[in-house]
Parts: sequence; C-alpha cells; structure tokens
Amino acid sequence: MHEKPRIYLVSACLLGLRTRYDGRLKPCEACRLMVKNALWIPVCPEQLGGLPTPRTAAYIIGGDGYDVLAGRAAVLTREGEDVTSRFLLGARQVLAIAMAQPVTAVLLKSRSPSCGLTPGFGVTAALLEQNGFSLQEY
Repeated sequence: MHEKPRIYLVSACLLGLRTRYDGRLKPCEACRLMVKNALWIPVCPEQLGGLPTPRTAAYIIGGDGYDVLAGRAAVLTREGEDVTSRFLLGARQVLAIAMAQPVTAVLLKSRSPSCGLTPGFGVTAALLEQNGFSLQEY
C-alpha cells in the first residue's frame, strides 16, 4: 500500500519566488528542507488579491487578521491607502486552493500582514486557522 504524499501549502516567498512586497528574493532554507520530499503548492495571498510586486509595505491597523476578517480592522499601506479588500480577496483565494487539496500543513512567512502568526495573525493566517488548517511559521 502506498503512503499518501504530504502536501504543503507554502508562502511563495519562502521558496525563493519573487513575491515579497519589496521584490527581493529571500528564500528560507529551513522551509525548503521541510518540503523537500513532499508536494508543495506556492501561494502569495497579496498577489492573488491583485496587488503588484513590488508593492508598498502594508500593515494591519486596529487589531489583527481576525479583526480584519470581522470588519473591525483595516490593512493600510505606508501611504495610508486602504488595501483591505485586496487582502481579503487573497485570503479567500488561498483558502479555496487549500480546500481543493488534502493539505498536510500550511507553511507561512512570519511578520507578514497576510501570512504571519507573530506578532499577530495576518489575514490569510487567521482565515486558514478558522477553517481548521495546521499552520507553521518560518
């Protein structure tokens, strides 16, 4: 009997794809090793939400990702542009991808307003956690 493959949903920037807000490459070797012998699906919620790369850094104002999902907080760029709707769209897109596969775990970029678990949950991380996905941060 064949063992089911492990399938990871992974923040694309951790794998060395050019999806970071500043357009720089910063792959995470620990994350790459984690998915080495598994199937992995790279995602970037911010790109899936329609934001370009590079893009202005954004921050959650008034709470965390759970608060954004509940309409109590917003995501604003450094210049004050409200990109909340883009972050919500990207989070929903990532959730749809995650639900379409038997995902083992989701590996996310730390300190991201989309993917971070610390210092506070990002928008995508909160939505995935609410839907029962196992999250790890790199």
